[in-house]
Amino acid sequence: MSLDRTVLAFAGFMVLLSVVLTVWVTPLFVWFTVFIGLNLIQSSFTGYCPAASIFRLFGIKPGCAF
Repeated sequence: MSLDRTVLAFAGFMVLLSVVLTVWVTPLFVWFTVFIGLNLIQSSFTGYCPAASIFRLFGIKPGCAF
């Protein structure tokens, strides 16, 4: 799996996790969802994604976007 697909899968998993935590733990976890969304917007403008940097350290091969 390329780095691009890994980052997209991780982002999707984190969004779903934050929704589950918001529903079943506390509504304050909605701020986690907001953070994820802001991080996605930031990475679309700057081209820098912290998760991509971490996954690159694990040896995942780069894709087109990252």
